[in-house]
Amino acid sequence: MLATTTTRARLSPLAFQLRARHAFSTSPRSSNATPVSHPAKAETLEPQAVKEPASSQGARRTPLTPTQRQFLDSALRVNHAGELAATLIYTAQAPPIYKSHPHLRPLMKHMYDQEAGHFKTFNHLLAKHRIRPTVLYPVWQLAATTLGWATGAMGREAAMACTEAVETEIGDHYNQQVKMLLGWVEAMEAKGEVVGEELMGLVKEIRRIRDEELEHLDTAVENDAKMAQPYEVLTGVIRAGCRGAIWVSEKV
Repeated sequence: MLATTTTRARLSPLAFQLRARHAFSTSPRSSNATPVSHPAKAETLEPQAVKEPASSQGARRTPLTPTQRQFLDSALRVNHAGELAATLIYTAQAPPIYKSHPHLRPLMKHMYDQEAGHFKTFNHLLAKHRIRPTVLYPVWQLAATTLGWATGAMGREAAMACTEAVETEIGDHYNQQVKMLLGWVEAMEAKGEVVGEELMGLVKEIRRIRDEELEHLDTAVENDAKMAQPYEVLTGVIRAGCRGAIWVSEKV
């Protein structure tokens, strides 16, 4: 121990470290040393096979039937037209409502932004599935703008009654679509077929949009939609117009 200390005193710190490292590297290894293990070459270079979930093994994918394809075409075409109309109604209502009730600006902008998001979603879906928009696109543009301007000019209650009437019909329409799509899912699962992510994603999107539309309905009622005059006539005409527009857009 004294010799080691003396040697260390004669050497600089760096020289001592180099000497000690050389001595350690040249000394025989202990028989008790634990060997360093290396992973097998195959484990590091060869990717492992990805196994399918047990639930999908043996299942098969099938394309949509002509009837299902026709339903999907008409449903997405109607949804696209309906969301276009909603954005135009809010756009036309905004100037008179903002002027007379400026406190409603954030609320109406929130509803408009959601409708614009819905319209963007269905624009994407139409392009993705190569579905043409309704040929009455220009007609619905004019009709929606006129309805929005008229109810906005009639006042806050009439504008909210318009929202209530439109969302009542649209909410019911989306409910029917969700019910139909879930029926497809159940039938596919019963046959042992794989339910694709695309179909489940569509169900999820339509449910989300439906819920936001029904939120608009509740908002309209909370903001005195039923105080509009004449409430029954106004909402009855708007709802009938919506049903007619849906029926026509499904066809053309």
